[in-house]
Amino acid sequence: MLTPTEKIWHNGRFIPWDEAKIHVLSHVVSYGSSVFEGIRCYATSGGPAIFRLREHVRRMLDSAKIYRMELGYTLDQLADAMVELVRVNRMPSCYIRPIAIRAYGDIGVNPMRNPVSVYVACWEWGKYLGEEALAEGVDVCVASWTRIAPNTLPALAKAGANYMNSQLIKMEALTNGYSEGIALDQAGYVSEGSGENIFVVRDGKIHTPPLGASVLPGITRDSVLKLASDLGIPLVETIVPREMLYIADEVFFSGTAAEITPIRSVDRIQIGKGRRGPVAERLQKEFFAIIHGQKQDRHGWLTAVHAEQPVGVK
Repeated sequence: MLTPTEKIWHNGRFIPWDEAKIHVLSHVVSYGSSVFEGIRCYATSGGPAIFRLREHVRRMLDSAKIYRMELGYTLDQLADAMVELVRVNRMPSCYIRPIAIRAYGDIGVNPMRNPVSVYVACWEWGKYLGEEALAEGVDVCVASWTRIAPNTLPALAKAGANYMNSQLIKMEALTNGYSEGIALDQAGYVSEGSGENIFVVRDGKIHTPPLGASVLPGITRDSVLKLASDLGIPLVETIVPREMLYIADEVFFSGTAAEITPIRSVDRIQIGKGRRGPVAERLQKEFFAIIHGQKQDRHGWLTAVHAEQPVGVK
């Protein structure tokens, strides 16, 4: 259950949490017509700092453009609203959810006569797959559900309707005793988890599916690519056969919620030593050192909520 905070941003003003309501006949309810983001704000030595804020807002605007939604706000306006929301709610750290919906107006498949309403909420949230998972890893399965195919729903957009596919993958995994499912793409190659990108390590080299494999262009995925380059770890974006999961030295997820989470087994087949491997551990240590302000923010990933307070090491 969510722990409510005091305020939610709605179309340019702050409203009480309990007043953030929509009509049951809003277009989004029947047709899933929304675009959204999930953004982390971390506690640092300089106070709360939002991770890759502008990249997240840009992706949301891209998603809206793909779905022909006019949000009515610029990247700077939305980013400023999120910073102010964290400040108003006095959050030391939190999860931020901006969402734009097709609201109440007309009913029917055509969404274009419905107004677009934009909300931003934040709340306290811990580790998505559990604190222990960061070291011990999680057990996953290959889903029977295929990832959305090219030219059906746009995989590059983070949209509500797309996540019906993710829900099927997640529910199947949980029902069968796994923490998460991995979906294959239309061609039968590895795509991604229900809400995470995936990386496979073999002989010291990282392999990750390309954007053409129906994957969301994850912000944390991009961060892993940059950190691997920083650390001198070879990485290639390439198609990944299903069976490569079973013979990998390491497999791990990345995502805003999952951060960097190792996978210890796939379809009951142990991966490597059955826990976090050395490549995932190196990436985790570097990632968490940067986002918590213990190492220099060399890529400019952190936006301080309280601008007068510097983030990270001197």
